[in-house]
Parts: sequence; C-alpha cells; structure tokens
Amino acid sequence: MRKFVKEIINGVTFIDGYLIVNKKYALPKNYGNGLTEELQEAFFNMQNAALKDNVSLKIISGFRSFSRQEEIYESYLKIDSKEKVDTYSARPGHSEHQSGLAIDINITNDSFIDTKEAKWLNDNAYKYGFILRYPRNKSDITGYKYEPWHYRYVGCDLAKKLYNNGDWETIEEYFEI
Repeated sequence: MRKFVKEIINGVTFIDGYLIVNKKYALPKNYGNGLTEELQEAFFNMQNAALKDNVSLKIISGFRSFSRQEEIYESYLKIDSKEKVDTYSARPGHSEHQSGLAIDINITNDSFIDTKEAKWLNDNAYKYGFILRYPRNKSDITGYKYEPWHYRYVGCDLAKKLYNNGDWETIEEYFEI
C-alpha cells in the first residue's frame, strides 16, 4: 500500500498535489473559470504532434461551470433513469470539466472508439501529460462507461505511470480511493 498525502484546500480535494474530482469527491459550486494554461499548452503540443501523424485532434468540450453541468445532467434525466445517467454524465460538482483539467476530443459518442484518432490518443496522450480518464473495462472502478474521447491533464510524470503500456490505470486505482 502506497502512502499519499490528502489535503482539502478551499473545499477542493488534492492527493499528493493532484486535484481529485469524481463521484465521491466534489468541487465547490463556484470552482473553476476555464481550461488551465498548462492544459491548453499541452494540448497544443499534442495536437501538433498528432498532425505529423496525419491525425486531427480538436477540443469539442472543455471547461463547464457547475450550472452548465447541472443543465446537462438534468437534460439527460429527461430521457434516461438516474441510474443510467450516472454511468455517462457527472452530477453537478462532480465533473472533471469543472476543474479546467478535462477535455473531450473530436466526438463524444461510441463512434469514436475505433477511429485512428482514438488509437493515437490511447498510445500517445500520456507523452503530453494527458490520461484516458475512463478506460475500457474500468467502469466498475470509475463509475463511468468507457469514454475514449475524455482526457484529463495530470502532467507527464503521473500520466506515464497511469499509461501502464496502454492498459490505463485509473486515478482511483493509483491513489487507492
């Protein structure tokens, strides 16, 4: 068992300095105001590297405020049960998008799964500090279905550890939460 330092600063949970937001750990309503500069710079570098491999990447969803996530979540509840919605949409305050550290790339549906872009991201995103946040066969751990378009910026050190030769480890597994 690894030892980690958990801190709560202004209502935000950090483990070993990494912001944690998931089904268990929430962000305050007023947290966040856009994508972080670090994420934007890392994405720009990743996007340029992908272009050299004839792969086009674009952010289609970035920062979302608490109220915007509330609107999205409520709209899904009109078409699916809460149990089902909770497998593909975060409750307000529990979305990584509110942190400014998460992005959806190119398309947000299952048609993205077998694309060259999804494959490229799976194999290369860690080099730029991004992790596949909701990997295949890990929904029992994350609580969310496989989302090959959803990436979280954590920096290169942690991303390399979680990459695990393409068999992504989740934040929940790594930090034992």
